[in-house]
Amino acid sequence: MDALSDLLRAVQLSGAVFLNGEFKAPWCVISEADSSLRAAFLPGTGPVVSYHLITEGSCWARLVDGDGPGLRVDAGELLVVPQGEAHVLGSDLHLCPIPAGPLIAGMIESSPGEVMRLSYGGAGTPTRMVCGFLAFDDMFGNPLLSSLPRLFKVGLDGGVESAWLLSALAFATSEAAEPRAGSATVLAKLSELLFVQAVRRCIDGMPESERGWLAALRDRYVGRALSRMHARPAYPWTVDELAGSVGLSRSALAQRFTDLLGQPPMQYLAHWRLRIAATALRNGSQSIGEVAGIAGYDSEAAFCRAFKREFGLPPASWRRHRADHAPEAAEATTAP
Repeated sequence: MDALSDLLRAVQLSGAVFLNGEFKAPWCVISEADSSLRAAFLPGTGPVVSYHLITEGSCWARLVDGDGPGLRVDAGELLVVPQGEAHVLGSDLHLCPIPAGPLIAGMIESSPGEVMRLSYGGAGTPTRMVCGFLAFDDMFGNPLLSSLPRLFKVGLDGGVESAWLLSALAFATSEAAEPRAGSATVLAKLSELLFVQAVRRCIDGMPESERGWLAALRDRYVGRALSRMHARPAYPWTVDELAGSVGLSRSALAQRFTDLLGQPPMQYLAHWRLRIAATALRNGSQSIGEVAGIAGYDSEAAFCRAFKREFGLPPASWRRHRADHAPEAAEATTAP
């Protein structure tokens, strides 16, 4: 199992398309920070990723607290705001933006579970886009999303996978333009796939000097070490064995790992094992001892001590606490 797929699985990413928009120049809107819109579209969830898939025309984008000319986004490109921060979209960012919330507030109750349509702007050149959220469980403090740029775009053409991506874009455009039964679900799942591809392309486009979790995935040695640890997290790995498996000396791997991730290999593995344990406690019915084994602990007592240090509660108490919040989780799962 590769580390990127493993982390995406652990945070339980889920898509929720909420808007098929047509904007005609001149126009400029501000999409509020995730908390203000999340309550309406994905109640009960944690932080979200905001995204805009441009299907026709182009627009400009920037964060509300950003400066500079902004980022131009053209048809066939996906704009991603990983932390769901407030951002501005428009045909001209010098225009006074209006809040997006009031524009779509009236559609929430009238279109439950459906792809909502919004038309706004003047009589100029049109820009069409599919917009929405990707919700994720942030109980771990997601290293993936925190490593991504605060706002970025990726193109869906180019590369060996461009054919199916362009087909996916055409399919998304069709589903959004002519919604049918199940269109919201289809587009939500498609948005999850496009997000994964966006992360891949973001990694590929990083400068060689970049540091952090995404840069570590790309590194030929650290990336392979991460994949080995994620494939067999309960295995009693040592730095010597990991280093030998990727073709480096023990000291070279430890240094490279620390330079990129800010922590040595065994510390990273210890944290990841506890995240696996938390996922098992949340989603399964295994005993505490069984979960300890899944996480690579021979001693249940040692596991309980480590878990409490990481999450603030012993495993059994943590599981009960999560169960007490199950109604909120169910509400999030069934949100349109």
